Amino acid sequence: MSTFVDGPEDALPLTGERTIPGLAEENYWFRRHEVVYQRLAERCAGRDVLEAGCGEGYGADLIAGVARKVIGLDYDEATVAHVRARYPRVDIRHGNLAELPLEDGSVDVVVNFQVIEHLWDQAQFVAECYRVLRPGGVFLVSTPNRITFSPGRDTPLNPFHTRELNAAELTELLEDAGFHIEEMSGVFHGAGLATLDARHGGSIIDAQVARAVADAPWPEQLLADVAAVSTDDFDITPATERNIDDSLDLVAIAVRP
Repeated sequence: MSTFVDGPEDALPLTGERTIPGLAEENYWFRRHEVVYQRLAERCAGRDVLEAGCGEGYGADLIAGVARKVIGLDYDEATVAHVRARYPRVDIRHGNLAELPLEDGSVDVVVNFQVIEHLWDQAQFVAECYRVLRPGGVFLVSTPNRITFSPGRDTPLNPFHTRELNAAELTELLEDAGFHIEEMSGVFHGAGLATLDARHGGSIIDAQVARAVADAPWPEQLLADVAAVSTDDFDITPATERNIDDSLDLVAIAVRP
């Protein structure tokens, strides 16, 4: 279990658009994203992988530990430069997710974690992922569950999100592009985080959001609890075993026939 005090000197700025490693205040969100990379990395073993929207690059580098090749793609030039300098195992490229700069049928896996909710034309992007995948290739997607992430809202809570999805909407988006859904799962709080929820008024997420909205110093206990969160504190459970609409994030494994 890791704790953090200060971020690394070469870290990207924390803007709210992406999560980054090495910051105590960001650790809950970082671990919530990282757990999906850890649990699905085996699907990338020995394969040619594209991470479309690689952000800070920590996930692409994790995958590079098992994959034959990892191409990272991001639209932000500063992010591309950061990944190139920090993660030499990743073949980082600059490009638009609406027009992936890859040949047809050129990769075995496309990874897209916590990105699709940022895109204006989600259908176009999913069609591009289908195009660059080889037959039998796998599209791995995670995204916040609209039902729990922005409850009761007509627009997303996060100002960087354009359209959030529930499980049915994500399924429809993928199937309309021709994908077969192999599995739909959800990310949930495990027992340790359930304890922290109770300690912080019912939701450690709401406690963090309240601090951010107030732009106030972090309470000592909240900061310590957030900094101590690990990927082991999250469960990823198939929709066949638990109500997917209660999940925090959706995780889809889709196959190109």
